[in-house]
Amino acid sequence: MLALPATAGELLPTSVGLADAVAAQASALLGEVGGRGSRTAGAVTILPRPGATPRRLLLVETGQAAEPGQAAEAGQAMGEAGWRAAGAGVVRAAQRDPSVTFALPPGAGPAVVRGLAEGALLAAYRFRLGKEPEGGGLALRRLTLAVDDPARYEDALAEARVVARATALARDLTNMPSQTKTPAWLAGQVVKAAGQLPGLRVTVREPAELAAAGFGGILAVGGGSRRGPRLVEVAWRPHGARLHVVLAGKGITFDTGGISIKPRDAMKLMRKDMAGAAAVTAAAIGAAELRLPVRVTALAPLAENMVSGSAYRPGDVVRHYGGLTTEVRSTDAEGRVVLGDALAYAVARLKPDLLVDLATLTGAGTVALGKRTAAVYGERDDLVAALVTAGAAAGERLWRMPLVEDYVPALAGDEADLNNAANIGAGSVTAALYLREFVGAARDRWAHLDMSAPAWSDSVDGELPKGATGFGVRTLLRWLSTLDGPDSSVVDRQPPG
Repeated sequence: MLALPATAGELLPTSVGLADAVAAQASALLGEVGGRGSRTAGAVTILPRPGATPRRLLLVETGQAAEPGQAAEAGQAMGEAGWRAAGAGVVRAAQRDPSVTFALPPGAGPAVVRGLAEGALLAAYRFRLGKEPEGGGLALRRLTLAVDDPARYEDALAEARVVARATALARDLTNMPSQTKTPAWLAGQVVKAAGQLPGLRVTVREPAELAAAGFGGILAVGGGSRRGPRLVEVAWRPHGARLHVVLAGKGITFDTGGISIKPRDAMKLMRKDMAGAAAVTAAAIGAAELRLPVRVTALAPLAENMVSGSAYRPGDVVRHYGGLTTEVRSTDAEGRVVLGDALAYAVARLKPDLLVDLATLTGAGTVALGKRTAAVYGERDDLVAALVTAGAAAGERLWRMPLVEDYVPALAGDEADLNNAANIGAGSVTAALYLREFVGAARDRWAHLDMSAPAWSDSVDGELPKGATGFGVRTLLRWLSTLDGPDSSVVDRQPPG
Protein backbone atom coordinates (compact mmCIF):
# COMPACT_ATOMS: atom_id res chain seq x y z
CA MET A 1 0.00 0.00 0.00
CA LEU A 2 1.20 3.51 -0.81
CA ALA A 3 0.34 6.65 1.17
CA LEU A 4 0.51 10.01 -0.57
CA PRO A 5 0.33 13.45 1.09
CA ALA A 6 -2.12 16.08 -0.02
CA THR A 7 -2.90 19.64 0.89
CA ALA A 8 -6.14 21.47 0.22
CA GLY A 9 -7.25 18.60 -1.98
CA GLU A 10 -4.12 18.72 -4.13
CA LEU A 11 -1.50 15.96 -4.27
CA LEU A 12 1.98 16.95 -3.23
CA PRO A 13 4.91 15.88 -5.42
CA THR A 14 6.88 13.08 -3.80
CA SER A 15 10.21 11.30 -3.99
CA VAL A 16 8.42 8.28 -5.44
CA GLY A 17 7.74 8.49 -9.13
CA LEU A 18 4.06 7.83 -9.82
CA ALA A 19 2.71 6.44 -13.05
CA ASP A 20 0.63 9.04 -14.84
CA ALA A 21 -2.49 6.92 -14.51
CA VAL A 22 -2.02 6.52 -10.75
CA ALA A 23 -1.48 10.24 -10.23
CA ALA A 24 -4.51 11.05 -12.36
CA GLN A 25 -6.74 8.66 -10.40
CA ALA A 26 -5.58 10.06 -7.08
CA SER A 27 -6.08 13.66 -8.14
CA ALA A 28 -9.53 12.91 -9.55
CA LEU A 29 -10.59 11.24 -6.29
CA LEU A 30 -9.34 14.16 -4.24
CA GLY A 31 -11.38 16.49 -6.42
CA GLU A 32 -14.49 14.39 -5.87
CA VAL A 33 -14.19 14.39 -2.05
CA GLY A 34 -13.77 18.12 -1.80
CA GLY A 35 -10.67 19.77 -3.12
CA ARG A 36 -11.56 23.36 -2.28
CA GLY A 37 -9.96 24.72 0.86
CA SER A 38 -7.94 22.78 3.39
CA ARG A 39 -9.31 19.65 5.01
CA THR A 40 -8.63 18.44 8.53
CA ALA A 41 -5.08 17.27 9.02
CA GLY A 42 -4.93 13.49 9.17
CA ALA A 43 -8.05 12.92 7.06
CA VAL A 44 -7.52 9.88 4.83
CA THR A 45 -9.21 9.04 1.55
CA ILE A 46 -8.76 5.44 0.39
CA LEU A 47 -8.53 4.50 -3.28
CA PRO A 48 -8.87 0.71 -3.82
CA ARG A 49 -7.10 -0.62 -6.92
CA PRO A 50 -7.92 -4.36 -7.16
CA GLY A 51 -5.37 -6.30 -9.19
CA ALA A 52 -3.12 -3.26 -9.65
CA THR A 53 0.10 -2.11 -8.02
CA PRO A 54 -0.09 -0.50 -5.56
CA ARG A 55 -3.19 -2.33 -4.42
CA ARG A 56 -4.48 0.63 -2.45
CA LEU A 57 -3.65 4.31 -2.22
CA LEU A 58 -4.09 6.29 0.97
CA LEU A 59 -4.44 9.98 0.25
CA VAL A 60 -3.58 11.82 3.45
CA GLU A 61 -4.31 15.45 4.22
CA THR A 62 -1.58 17.39 5.99
CA GLY A 63 -4.06 20.14 6.80
CA GLN A 64 -1.97 22.94 5.34
CA ALA A 65 -3.60 25.28 2.86
CA ALA A 66 -1.56 26.24 -0.17
CA GLU A 67 -1.95 28.92 -2.78
CA PRO A 68 -3.03 27.59 -6.16
CA GLY A 69 -0.10 25.97 -7.92
CA GLN A 70 2.16 26.15 -4.85
CA ALA A 71 1.79 22.57 -3.59
CA ALA A 72 5.48 21.73 -4.06
CA GLU A 73 6.66 24.66 -1.97
CA ALA A 74 4.03 23.94 0.69
CA GLY A 75 5.20 20.34 0.93
CA GLN A 76 8.73 21.45 1.68
CA ALA A 77 7.86 24.12 4.23
CA MET A 78 4.98 22.56 6.11
CA GLY A 79 5.04 22.52 9.87
CA GLU A 80 5.32 19.47 12.03
CA ALA A 81 1.77 19.34 13.40
CA GLY A 82 0.10 18.50 10.10
CA TRP A 83 2.58 15.72 9.43
CA ARG A 84 2.06 14.32 12.93
CA ALA A 85 -1.66 14.15 12.22
CA ALA A 86 -0.95 12.58 8.82
CA GLY A 87 1.19 9.86 10.40
CA ALA A 88 -1.55 9.06 12.88
CA GLY A 89 -4.18 9.06 10.14
CA VAL A 90 -2.24 6.60 8.00
CA VAL A 91 -1.74 4.16 10.89
CA ARG A 92 -5.40 4.21 11.80
CA ALA A 93 -6.55 3.81 8.18
CA ALA A 94 -4.04 1.09 7.34
CA GLN A 95 -4.16 -0.95 10.53
CA ARG A 96 -5.28 -4.14 8.75
CA ASP A 97 -2.39 -3.98 6.26
CA PRO A 98 1.02 -5.38 7.25
CA SER A 99 3.05 -2.63 5.60
CA VAL A 100 2.67 0.85 4.12
CA THR A 101 5.05 3.08 2.21
CA PHE A 102 4.61 6.80 2.82
CA ALA A 103 6.06 8.92 0.02
CA LEU A 104 7.37 12.30 1.23
CA PRO A 105 7.96 15.48 -0.77
CA PRO A 106 11.52 15.91 -2.07
CA GLY A 107 13.63 18.10 0.18
CA ALA A 108 11.20 17.93 3.09
CA GLY A 109 12.75 19.15 6.32
CA PRO A 110 13.67 16.85 9.22
CA ALA A 111 10.69 18.19 11.19
CA VAL A 112 8.42 16.60 8.58
CA VAL A 113 9.89 13.16 9.26
CA ARG A 114 9.93 13.68 13.01
CA GLY A 115 6.27 14.72 13.04
CA LEU A 116 5.17 11.94 10.70
CA ALA A 117 7.05 9.26 12.64
CA GLU A 118 5.85 10.51 16.03
CA GLY A 119 2.25 10.56 14.87
CA ALA A 120 2.48 7.06 13.45
CA LEU A 121 4.24 5.56 16.49
CA LEU A 122 1.94 7.24 19.00
CA ALA A 123 -1.18 6.21 17.10
CA ALA A 124 0.03 2.60 16.94
CA TYR A 125 0.09 2.38 20.76
CA ARG A 126 -2.09 -0.31 22.36
CA PHE A 127 -2.64 -1.23 26.02
CA ARG A 128 -4.61 -4.34 26.80
CA LEU A 129 -4.33 -6.89 29.60
CA GLY A 130 -6.90 -9.29 28.15
CA LYS A 131 -7.08 -10.95 24.75
CA GLU A 132 -7.42 -8.70 21.73
CA PRO A 133 -11.01 -8.91 20.39
CA GLU A 134 -11.52 -10.59 17.04
CA GLY A 135 -10.32 -8.25 14.33
CA GLY A 136 -9.18 -5.67 16.86
CA GLY A 137 -5.44 -6.18 16.66
CA LEU A 138 -3.03 -4.01 14.73
CA ALA A 139 -1.73 -5.83 11.66
CA LEU A 140 0.51 -2.96 10.53
CA ARG A 141 4.11 -3.87 11.30
CA ARG A 142 6.15 -1.63 9.00
CA LEU A 143 5.83 1.96 7.85
CA THR A 144 8.47 2.83 5.27
CA LEU A 145 9.22 6.50 4.68
CA ALA A 146 10.31 7.10 1.09
CA VAL A 147 12.66 10.10 1.02
CA ASP A 148 15.28 11.43 -1.36
CA ASP A 149 18.16 11.50 1.18
CA PRO A 150 17.73 8.96 4.04
CA ALA A 151 20.88 10.01 5.91
CA ARG A 152 19.48 13.51 6.34
CA TYR A 153 16.62 12.23 8.49
CA GLU A 154 18.34 9.70 10.76
CA ASP A 155 18.55 12.01 13.78
CA ALA A 156 14.95 13.18 13.44
CA LEU A 157 13.71 9.61 13.17
CA ALA A 158 15.78 8.50 16.17
CA GLU A 159 14.39 11.37 18.24
CA ALA A 160 10.83 10.50 17.27
CA ARG A 161 11.37 6.91 18.39
CA VAL A 162 12.71 7.97 21.79
CA VAL A 163 9.86 10.42 22.36
CA ALA A 164 7.29 7.78 21.39
CA ARG A 165 8.89 5.18 23.68
CA ALA A 166 8.93 7.58 26.62
CA THR A 167 5.30 8.55 25.98
CA ALA A 168 4.32 4.89 25.73
CA LEU A 169 6.01 4.21 29.08
CA ALA A 170 3.99 6.99 30.72
CA ARG A 171 0.82 5.66 29.09
CA ASP A 172 1.52 2.10 30.26
CA LEU A 173 2.11 3.20 33.84
CA THR A 174 -1.01 5.36 33.90
CA ASN A 175 -3.25 2.76 32.27
CA MET A 176 -2.27 -0.02 34.68
CA PRO A 177 -5.12 -0.87 37.09
CA SER A 178 -4.45 0.11 40.67
CA GLN A 179 -4.86 -3.41 42.02
CA THR A 180 -1.41 -3.92 40.51
CA LYS A 181 -0.14 -0.36 40.57
CA THR A 182 0.96 0.06 44.16
CA PRO A 183 3.57 2.68 45.04
CA ALA A 184 6.14 -0.11 45.35
CA TRP A 185 5.19 -1.59 41.97
CA LEU A 186 5.33 1.78 40.25
CA ALA A 187 8.72 2.52 41.77
CA GLY A 188 9.93 -0.87 40.55
CA GLN A 189 8.75 -0.18 37.01
CA VAL A 190 10.70 3.07 36.93
CA VAL A 191 13.81 1.27 38.20
CA LYS A 192 13.36 -1.38 35.51
CA ALA A 193 12.83 1.14 32.70
CA ALA A 194 15.86 3.18 33.74
CA GLY A 195 18.13 0.20 34.32
CA GLN A 196 19.30 -0.19 30.74
CA LEU A 197 20.61 3.35 30.33
CA PRO A 198 24.15 4.32 31.37
CA GLY A 199 24.46 7.43 33.49
CA LEU A 200 20.94 7.18 34.91
CA ARG A 201 20.48 6.60 38.64
CA VAL A 202 17.25 5.82 40.49
CA THR A 203 16.78 6.15 44.25
CA VAL A 204 13.65 4.84 45.99
CA ARG A 205 12.86 5.97 49.53
CA GLU A 206 10.59 3.65 51.50
CA PRO A 207 8.35 4.62 54.46
CA ALA A 208 11.00 4.34 57.18
CA GLU A 209 13.38 6.55 55.20
CA LEU A 210 10.60 9.05 54.48
CA ALA A 211 9.80 9.26 58.19
CA ALA A 212 13.45 9.72 59.17
CA ALA A 213 13.87 12.54 56.63
CA GLY A 214 10.64 14.33 57.54
CA PHE A 215 8.47 13.77 54.46
CA GLY A 216 5.29 14.26 56.47
CA GLY A 217 3.02 15.09 53.54
CA ILE A 218 3.77 11.88 51.63
CA LEU A 219 3.41 9.81 54.80
CA ALA A 220 0.12 11.45 55.77
CA VAL A 221 -1.53 10.83 52.42
CA GLY A 222 -0.19 7.27 52.19
CA GLY A 223 -0.98 6.42 55.80
CA GLY A 224 -4.45 5.05 55.10
CA SER A 225 -3.18 2.28 52.81
CA ARG A 226 -1.45 -0.94 53.76
CA ARG A 227 0.60 -0.39 50.60
CA GLY A 228 3.07 2.17 51.84
CA PRO A 229 4.25 5.30 50.00
CA ARG A 230 7.51 5.85 48.17
CA LEU A 231 9.56 8.75 46.86
CA VAL A 232 11.30 7.99 43.56
CA GLU A 233 14.22 10.12 42.40
CA VAL A 234 15.53 9.64 38.85
CA ALA A 235 18.81 11.44 38.15
CA TRP A 236 20.41 12.05 34.75
CA ARG A 237 23.78 13.77 35.21
CA PRO A 238 25.68 14.07 31.91
CA HIS A 239 29.31 15.05 32.12
CA GLY A 240 29.82 18.79 31.78
CA ALA A 241 26.16 19.77 32.21
CA ARG A 242 25.86 23.36 33.42
CA LEU A 243 22.10 23.46 33.89
CA HIS A 244 20.06 21.47 36.41
CA VAL A 245 16.33 21.00 35.81
CA VAL A 246 14.16 19.33 38.45
CA LEU A 247 10.82 17.85 37.44
CA ALA A 248 8.29 16.83 40.09
CA GLY A 249 5.12 14.83 39.39
CA LYS A 250 2.12 13.91 41.51
CA GLY A 251 1.97 10.16 41.98
CA ILE A 252 -1.29 9.09 43.65
CA THR A 253 -1.62 5.48 42.52
CA PHE A 254 -5.30 5.47 43.44
CA ASP A 255 -7.39 8.24 44.96
CA THR A 256 -10.52 7.40 46.91
CA GLY A 257 -10.51 10.91 48.34
CA GLY A 258 -9.68 9.42 51.73
CA ILE A 259 -12.02 10.33 54.61
CA SER A 260 -13.40 13.10 52.33
CA ILE A 261 -14.44 10.27 50.04
CA LYS A 262 -15.25 10.81 46.38
CA PRO A 263 -18.58 9.79 44.84
CA ARG A 264 -18.49 6.63 42.76
CA ASP A 265 -18.36 8.26 39.33
CA ALA A 266 -15.52 10.57 40.36
CA MET A 267 -13.49 7.56 41.51
CA LYS A 268 -13.70 5.40 38.38
CA LEU A 269 -10.60 6.79 36.66
CA MET A 270 -8.50 7.53 39.70
CA ARG A 271 -5.85 5.09 38.55
CA LYS A 272 -4.72 8.02 36.37
CA ASP A 273 -3.95 10.23 39.36
CA MET A 274 -0.27 9.42 39.04
CA ALA A 275 0.02 10.63 35.45
CA GLY A 276 2.25 13.54 36.51
CA ALA A 277 4.72 11.16 38.14
CA ALA A 278 4.63 8.95 35.04
CA ALA A 279 5.33 11.94 32.80
CA VAL A 280 8.31 13.32 34.71
CA THR A 281 10.02 9.95 35.22
CA ALA A 282 9.48 8.99 31.58
CA ALA A 283 10.84 12.39 30.49
CA ALA A 284 13.98 11.92 32.59
CA ILE A 285 14.49 8.48 31.05
CA GLY A 286 13.92 9.96 27.59
CA ALA A 287 16.45 12.73 28.30
CA ALA A 288 19.03 10.09 29.17
CA GLU A 289 18.26 8.07 26.04
CA LEU A 290 18.61 11.21 23.92
CA ARG A 291 21.83 12.04 25.81
CA LEU A 292 20.65 15.60 26.35
CA PRO A 293 23.43 17.78 27.80
CA VAL A 294 21.22 18.95 30.67
CA ARG A 295 21.18 17.58 34.20
CA VAL A 296 17.65 16.34 34.91
CA THR A 297 16.23 15.07 38.18
CA ALA A 298 12.69 13.71 38.35
CA LEU A 299 10.90 13.41 41.69
CA ALA A 300 7.82 11.21 42.00
CA PRO A 301 6.09 11.17 45.42
CA LEU A 302 3.95 8.02 45.30
CA ALA A 303 1.07 7.23 47.65
CA GLU A 304 -2.31 5.52 47.66
CA ASN A 305 -5.03 7.70 49.21
CA MET A 306 -7.30 5.21 50.95
CA VAL A 307 -9.96 5.10 53.67
CA SER A 308 -9.02 3.19 56.83
CA GLY A 309 -8.49 3.57 60.54
CA SER A 310 -4.99 4.90 59.88
CA ALA A 311 -6.02 7.43 57.22
CA TYR A 312 -5.30 11.07 57.79
CA ARG A 313 -8.32 13.17 58.73
CA PRO A 314 -9.81 16.61 58.10
CA GLY A 315 -8.48 18.78 60.90
CA ASP A 316 -5.10 17.04 61.09
CA VAL A 317 -1.97 19.18 60.86
CA VAL A 318 0.75 17.83 58.59
CA ARG A 319 4.39 18.85 58.96
CA HIS A 320 6.12 18.81 55.57
CA TYR A 321 9.71 18.34 54.56
CA GLY A 322 11.44 21.60 55.44
CA GLY A 323 9.05 22.53 58.25
CA LEU A 324 5.96 24.14 56.69
CA THR A 325 2.69 22.88 58.17
CA THR A 326 -0.68 22.27 56.54
CA GLU A 327 -4.09 22.12 58.19
CA VAL A 328 -6.03 19.43 56.35
CA ARG A 329 -9.47 20.66 55.35
CA SER A 330 -10.05 18.00 52.70
CA THR A 331 -8.26 14.68 52.42
CA ASP A 332 -9.26 14.75 48.75
CA ALA A 333 -6.86 17.65 48.14
CA GLU A 334 -3.98 15.24 48.62
CA GLY A 335 -1.91 15.78 45.50
CA ARG A 336 -0.72 19.19 46.61
CA VAL A 337 0.19 17.72 50.01
CA VAL A 338 2.60 15.14 48.56
CA LEU A 339 3.94 17.61 45.99
CA GLY A 340 4.65 20.12 48.75
CA ASP A 341 7.16 17.68 50.21
CA ALA A 342 8.77 17.03 46.83
CA LEU A 343 9.09 20.72 45.95
CA ALA A 344 10.52 21.65 49.34
CA TYR A 345 13.06 18.83 49.04
CA ALA A 346 13.98 19.90 45.50
CA VAL A 347 14.73 23.47 46.56
CA ALA A 348 16.57 22.57 49.76
CA ARG A 349 18.66 19.64 48.53
CA LEU A 350 18.86 19.71 44.73
CA LYS A 351 19.35 23.45 44.10
CA PRO A 352 17.66 23.51 40.69
CA ASP A 353 18.22 26.15 38.05
CA LEU A 354 14.68 25.45 36.85
CA LEU A 355 11.86 23.60 38.62
CA VAL A 356 8.68 22.34 36.93
CA ASP A 357 5.92 20.23 38.45
CA LEU A 358 3.16 18.31 36.69
CA ALA A 359 0.01 17.14 38.41
CA THR A 360 -3.48 15.83 37.75
CA LEU A 361 -4.37 18.33 40.43
CA THR A 362 -7.83 19.83 39.99
CA GLY A 363 -11.13 19.45 38.22
CA ALA A 364 -11.24 23.23 38.13
CA GLY A 365 -8.59 23.20 35.42
CA THR A 366 -10.92 21.12 33.28
CA VAL A 367 -13.81 23.54 33.86
CA ALA A 368 -11.61 26.43 32.75
CA LEU A 369 -9.81 24.89 29.79
CA GLY A 370 -11.60 21.72 28.72
CA LYS A 371 -10.19 18.27 28.08
CA ARG A 372 -7.26 18.94 25.76
CA THR A 373 -5.44 21.85 27.40
CA ALA A 374 -3.31 22.02 30.54
CA ALA A 375 -3.07 25.09 32.74
CA VAL A 376 0.42 26.46 33.31
CA TYR A 377 1.39 28.81 36.14
CA GLY A 378 4.57 30.65 36.93
CA GLU A 379 6.03 34.05 37.70
CA ARG A 380 8.84 33.90 35.18
CA ASP A 381 7.54 34.97 31.78
CA ASP A 382 10.29 33.41 29.66
CA LEU A 383 10.02 30.04 31.42
CA VAL A 384 6.25 29.88 31.00
CA ALA A 385 6.52 31.03 27.37
CA ALA A 386 9.17 28.39 26.66
CA LEU A 387 6.94 25.63 28.04
CA VAL A 388 3.92 26.86 26.07
CA THR A 389 6.02 27.03 22.89
CA ALA A 390 7.47 23.57 23.46
CA GLY A 391 4.01 22.15 24.05
CA ALA A 392 2.66 23.71 20.85
CA ALA A 393 5.57 22.30 18.85
CA ALA A 394 5.17 18.85 20.41
CA GLY A 395 1.41 18.71 19.95
CA GLU A 396 0.32 19.38 23.55
CA ARG A 397 -1.60 22.56 24.41
CA LEU A 398 -0.80 24.67 27.47
CA TRP A 399 -2.52 27.89 28.49
CA ARG A 400 -1.11 30.34 30.99
CA MET A 401 -3.29 31.07 34.02
CA PRO A 402 -2.81 33.83 36.62
CA LEU A 403 -1.30 33.54 40.09
CA VAL A 404 -3.75 35.92 41.75
CA GLU A 405 -2.12 37.45 44.83
CA ASP A 406 -5.50 38.49 46.27
CA TYR A 407 -6.23 34.79 46.90
CA VAL A 408 -3.13 34.14 49.02
CA PRO A 409 -4.76 35.01 52.40
CA ALA A 410 -7.29 32.21 51.80
CA LEU A 411 -4.43 29.68 52.00
CA ALA A 412 -3.73 30.41 55.67
CA GLY A 413 -4.55 27.75 58.25
CA ASP A 414 -6.15 28.49 61.60
CA GLU A 415 -3.60 26.31 63.40
CA ALA A 416 -0.94 25.85 60.74
CA ASP A 417 0.93 27.78 58.08
CA LEU A 418 -1.41 26.71 55.30
CA ASN A 419 -4.65 24.92 54.57
CA ASN A 420 -4.97 22.54 51.65
CA ALA A 421 -8.46 23.45 50.44
CA ALA A 422 -9.13 27.19 50.25
CA ASN A 423 -12.88 27.49 49.77
CA ILE A 424 -13.10 30.59 47.58
CA GLY A 425 -13.46 29.09 44.10
CA ALA A 426 -10.72 29.37 41.47
CA GLY A 427 -9.57 25.92 42.57
CA SER A 428 -6.80 25.52 40.03
CA VAL A 429 -5.36 28.95 40.89
CA THR A 430 -5.42 28.42 44.65
CA ALA A 431 -3.83 24.98 44.25
CA ALA A 432 -1.00 26.55 42.27
CA LEU A 433 -0.59 29.26 44.90
CA TYR A 434 -0.43 26.60 47.61
CA LEU A 435 2.38 24.79 45.77
CA ARG A 436 4.24 28.07 45.33
CA GLU A 437 4.56 28.34 49.12
CA PHE A 438 6.88 25.32 49.09
CA VAL A 439 9.15 26.73 46.41
CA GLY A 440 10.24 29.70 48.49
CA ALA A 441 13.20 31.57 47.02
CA ALA A 442 13.06 29.48 43.84
CA ARG A 443 9.67 30.83 42.77
CA ASP A 444 11.38 32.88 40.06
CA ARG A 445 12.44 29.64 38.36
CA TRP A 446 9.35 27.49 38.98
CA ALA A 447 6.37 26.54 36.82
CA HIS A 448 3.35 24.34 37.55
CA LEU A 449 1.25 22.36 35.05
CA ASP A 450 -2.27 21.33 36.09
CA MET A 451 -3.01 18.57 33.58
CA SER A 452 -5.74 16.32 34.93
CA ALA A 453 -8.02 16.39 31.89
CA PRO A 454 -5.48 16.05 29.05
CA ALA A 455 -3.84 13.10 30.85
CA TRP A 456 -6.79 10.95 29.69
CA SER A 457 -8.74 10.66 26.44
CA ASP A 458 -12.26 9.30 26.31
CA SER A 459 -11.88 8.38 22.64
CA VAL A 460 -9.32 7.94 19.89
CA ASP A 461 -8.23 11.36 18.65
CA GLY A 462 -5.36 11.66 16.18
CA GLU A 463 -2.21 10.34 17.81
CA LEU A 464 -4.04 9.94 21.14
CA PRO A 465 -5.46 6.53 22.06
CA LYS A 466 -8.49 5.98 24.23
CA GLY A 467 -7.14 6.00 27.78
CA ALA A 468 -3.91 7.45 29.10
CA THR A 469 -2.28 9.97 26.75
CA GLY A 470 1.15 10.36 28.35
CA PHE A 471 0.54 14.11 28.41
CA GLY A 472 3.57 16.16 29.31
CA VAL A 473 6.30 13.81 28.13
CA ARG A 474 6.50 15.33 24.66
CA THR A 475 6.39 18.88 26.01
CA LEU A 476 9.12 18.24 28.56
CA LEU A 477 11.46 16.50 26.12
CA ARG A 478 10.96 19.20 23.49
CA TRP A 479 11.63 21.89 26.11
CA LEU A 480 14.65 20.11 27.61
CA SER A 481 16.15 19.73 24.14
CA THR A 482 16.27 23.53 23.84
CA LEU A 483 18.25 23.94 27.07
CA ASP A 484 21.54 22.81 25.64
CA GLY A 485 23.77 25.81 26.00
CA PRO A 486 24.83 28.69 28.25
CA ASP A 487 22.84 31.21 26.21
CA SER A 488 19.44 29.74 26.97
CA SER A 489 16.95 32.50 27.77
CA VAL A 490 15.62 30.59 30.79
CA VAL A 491 18.91 29.89 32.52
CA ASP A 492 19.82 31.64 35.77
CA ARG A 493 22.72 29.84 37.31
CA GLN A 494 22.57 31.49 40.71
CA PRO A 495 21.15 28.74 42.95
CA PRO A 496 18.13 29.62 45.08
CA GLY A 497 18.83 30.70 48.62
